[in-house]
Amino acid sequence: MSALDALDERQRQAATVLRGPVAVLAGAGTGKTRVITHRIAHGVDTGAYSPSRVMAVTFTSKAAGELRGRLRALGAVGVAARTFHAAALAQLNFFWPTLTGSPAPKIVDNKVRVLGQAADALRLRPDRATLRDVASEIEWRKVSMIGIDQHAALGRKVGGVTPEQLIDLQHGYEALKDERRQLDFEDVLLACAGMLEAESRVAASVHEQYRHFTVDEYQDVSPLQNRLLELWLGDRRDLCVVGDASQTIYSFAGADQRYLLDFERRFPDATVVRLETNYRSQAPILAAANALMRGRPGALELVPAREALTAESPTVTAYDSETEEAAGIAAGVAARIASGIPASDIAVLYRAHAQSAAIQQALATEGIPTTVLGGTRFFDMPEVRQAVLALRGAAVAPTERDFLSNVQKVLRELGLTDEPPEAGGAQRDGWEARRALLRLAEEASPGTTLRTFSDALMARAKDQHEPMLHTVTLSTLHAAKGLEWPHVHVAGWAEGALPISYATDFEAIDEERRLAYVGVTRAGRSLTLSWSRAAGRGQRSASRFLAEIGTTALGTGILRETSPSSAAGSRRR
Repeated sequence: MSALDALDERQRQAATVLRGPVAVLAGAGTGKTRVITHRIAHGVDTGAYSPSRVMAVTFTSKAAGELRGRLRALGAVGVAARTFHAAALAQLNFFWPTLTGSPAPKIVDNKVRVLGQAADALRLRPDRATLRDVASEIEWRKVSMIGIDQHAALGRKVGGVTPEQLIDLQHGYEALKDERRQLDFEDVLLACAGMLEAESRVAASVHEQYRHFTVDEYQDVSPLQNRLLELWLGDRRDLCVVGDASQTIYSFAGADQRYLLDFERRFPDATVVRLETNYRSQAPILAAANALMRGRPGALELVPAREALTAESPTVTAYDSETEEAAGIAAGVAARIASGIPASDIAVLYRAHAQSAAIQQALATEGIPTTVLGGTRFFDMPEVRQAVLALRGAAVAPTERDFLSNVQKVLRELGLTDEPPEAGGAQRDGWEARRALLRLAEEASPGTTLRTFSDALMARAKDQHEPMLHTVTLSTLHAAKGLEWPHVHVAGWAEGALPISYATDFEAIDEERRLAYVGVTRAGRSLTLSWSRAAGRGQRSASRFLAEIGTTALGTGILRETSPSSAAGSRRR
């Protein structure tokens, strides 16, 4: 079977151009990861690529693990799929001892702690939250390739830290790192770029090792990451970038969508492929997404891969308070579950973590278990680590039981019961994790043994390939990027929440719009939006983004307005 067989016409076009600069403008749900992996596999299959000379770069360890897993399944073994930081750190650790005669510096494990020590030396007393904000400011400065003196000229302050104190604090932080021979994560990129610029033999070695580059989520590259990419490429042109300007949501961290938007200008002979066929969402949801981004730079016009005979119009419901909004969301989720929809098919998204507590409590009151994205990773949970160790131990012990019975025995000894504990606590979280491990065992292929199963679990942990939990997902809009669910609720469509209160200029509002777009495009079959008129003691109005999409009480527009009393009831019918 060819790597091209599973692709549509546009995807195949992107996958068959193996040389020269290529830009794949891939809208939400259009199969960009499929294109990336099948393009690389096609290059390997045809002999155009040697796997060891291909580097696929992305932004998270989880995304890199997914790329490696998909490439392995396609037979493209040996391709380097890494984050920018992982690739730079590997090169730094390899070349540094040769260049300096000493091991590479250690990585700072807690930036806030070192900043606190620098503050103490300056007799400053910022709280921990302020120190975290200072750390973010330092990260932004470095990835934007701005020196401390240039930063001083900007006159920026953080919380109660004055511009002068901020500069002193940065100098003190850098001095402590130098004394301890330490680098932070941004220094890794800077040091790698500096090494490639200053040492021609290092650059020649890297250019010989890697000939073909693919960059995922290219709209999120920072000036520093783009500079490092240029140094990796040298004078070669085998670069494929994949991205969507409408999903640029990390500008606050240094991401600059102009690198994607200006790609054709920088590479006039580039092949540009637009992926606009969406395989995730039904037409009414895509209509909302398209309306939200219409006229914005780089916006794509998404079309459904197939027209559904019946499709739910997205709804928007206004509540009197955030508590009532949380209860309304929970009632709607409960109604869907009662109708036979698995909890794992449902997500509740929000702009800020502070919104999650009321929603999680309301869902627990309905007896609905939840998983909060951004919490402890599945394979880092104590219950999971304990279970994997126990399964590895059981694999070396003699037994007359069959594979599945052995797994059940191990998990029951660790606390797995037939009936789950009440929703909303650590006990239920642990139960759901053990139950997910049992489902993996139940789905294992014939001939699986305890040893191969535990080895597979270790491989999944390394690639952050987490099993599905039978819970409703709670997530910020930022953390939900790249994910999808059939049924999505997005809370907080009010001025001050989305867009958030501190987004005041045009660029910041535009970023909030893109964040709203990310939330809308996570949904497959149903999209439920809501907002509350009251927040604390203040009053709020509906988000301007709702007006941009278009609402009507008659249901003839893109969004259908519902009342709080009917929002849950309409789903029970």
